[in-house]
Amino acid sequence: MAALTARGYAVAPFKVGPDFIDPGHHSRVTGRASRNLDGWMLSQDYNLKAFARHTVDADIAVVEGVMGLFDGYDGRSGAGSTAQMAKWLGLPVVLVVGARAMARSAAALVQGFERFDPGVEFVGVLFNHLGSDRHLGYLKEAMDDHVRMPVLGGLMRDEAIAIPERHLGLMTREDHDLSDENRGRLAGLIEKQLDLEALLQGLPDLDLQGNVPTPRIETRMTGVRIGVARDAAFCFYYPDNLEMLEAAGAQLVFFSPLTENRLPEGLDGLYFGGGYPELHAGALAGNRLLRQEIRQLSRMNMPIYGECGGFMYLCREMGDTDGNAFSMTGCLPFATRMLERLKALGYREVTQSMATVLGPAGQVMRGHEFHYSTITGEAVDLPGVYRMTDRAGMDKAADGFVVNQTLGSYIHLHFGSCPQVARHFVNTCGRWTAEKKQP
Repeated sequence: MAALTARGYAVAPFKVGPDFIDPGHHSRVTGRASRNLDGWMLSQDYNLKAFARHTVDADIAVVEGVMGLFDGYDGRSGAGSTAQMAKWLGLPVVLVVGARAMARSAAALVQGFERFDPGVEFVGVLFNHLGSDRHLGYLKEAMDDHVRMPVLGGLMRDEAIAIPERHLGLMTREDHDLSDENRGRLAGLIEKQLDLEALLQGLPDLDLQGNVPTPRIETRMTGVRIGVARDAAFCFYYPDNLEMLEAAGAQLVFFSPLTENRLPEGLDGLYFGGGYPELHAGALAGNRLLRQEIRQLSRMNMPIYGECGGFMYLCREMGDTDGNAFSMTGCLPFATRMLERLKALGYREVTQSMATVLGPAGQVMRGHEFHYSTITGEAVDLPGVYRMTDRAGMDKAADGFVVNQTLGSYIHLHFGSCPQVARHFVNTCGRWTAEKKQP
């Protein structure tokens, strides 16, 4: 992406799967919002239309895969895999192979990928983690007479451009932003070590106009101001979620719980996304005036929605792995604590057992759960309103907790799985303000 952008191309970035971190880096490099495509959370139609809509004004699209090419929901099918998404979108695949300590065996590996699914087209293979040009030469020799796809190049190991990892992936753009120098270094490495011309010549021209949605004007509430927490502590948002709120009539007003001790004026609702609030627990706790204001608005029935890190912030207390406890807003009566090990990871289908700020009882939504924290402390008699199953249909522990009109959950919902969510939340926020003004 860095090399293509440096050449002057308008690059539309995408990420397969529910990841928030990689899209943040994509956006830094390309200057455009990176969109998530997902074969389980979102329908095929939604994925096709999202891809078409966000490539209309682009010269080229780059879709980063997830896990191995054919890894999906199970071992029997390609459902939910990068390969499935490539076939849905009609895109050829650049196969990236980590070839550290490999030579001729790489040919067997690449040949297996090439033959595994005849429906997947490859534009070429790129080797990664190489030790030298000589290493690349061995790999090219091994490919001769064994695979059809061309070798596009090989990237040498370079720790200078490595991004540190944390929890389940790379550090976020907010905590480890790619400098202009490193972006230039990345672009230079790709220009030198990848045959970009061969890659570009192997890409198809796609006619996506039939999938671009026709704009629709719907009756919607207007003048609704929703405060969205966005800073280093709260940075996990699907761009589609935010845009769907705007399409439903909301004006999004961004603020930082880390640095601002008052909410923006005239808000009708609040949205706290995920992120890494545990890394900033001291600063969040120290912002006492803002915490008090949010808690008071929750008691006044303002519609408030928080997910994962946002849910933790809406709770009474957040604890770290060293036994330290930090006061949070107290909108919800729980204490949470960080763990050394992963607590939960996976896709979730949510059915609401009662009406919430997101929709009526019985509404079904899909999202993803990943966190290293857990609810702890004294038992609280507050049942979860989310009945949850994983992608295999197995029941999971209830989630989704409601006090007044505050809803908090560990689930990162993608509103594209249930477009009514955005409209319902905006309407609920508007009604709250309208009812306040009544005599």
